[in-house]
Amino acid sequence: MIATALLAIIGLIGGYLLSERRGSGKPVSEPSPTLSLLPAYQACLDRTQEMGAQFGANGELRQVLRVRTESRSVIWICQDASGALFYHANKGGAEAPWVENKTALFLAGVQYDGTGSFTATASDGATFTVSLDRLVITHNDGTREEQAVVQD
Repeated sequence: MIATALLAIIGLIGGYLLSERRGSGKPVSEPSPTLSLLPAYQACLDRTQEMGAQFGANGELRQVLRVRTESRSVIWICQDASGALFYHANKGGAEAPWVENKTALFLAGVQYDGTGSFTATASDGATFTVSLDRLVITHNDGTREEQAVVQD
């Protein structure tokens, strides 16, 4: 009898606390979405769309950043409908011959730092960090190569 009364009291207290928590307007353990899409402009190139599909892009890729370096490479950062970012670069730009992993490089999993720089990591560990000012390539042996961005 005492055990039954004790369990009833514990149940009442638990129910009361749960109703108070629900009434506070705070979510009970629902994660908030962290998706933050960057402003995206025109659709990325057809060859970038094709590579994106191979790498699991969700829908059409739209251009977030496009720069040309002093060595005439052109780099595109593109974003899919889910906010995932992709890096695509080609020596000589869109009109030059494209040979993936020779003159061109496509990378998924690009990270945005919130201040204008995007970083992609290749399978060999090399990182490519691009912004409106420069491209910095850090090779897996630690050597750095920096190229200034120029006007088209």
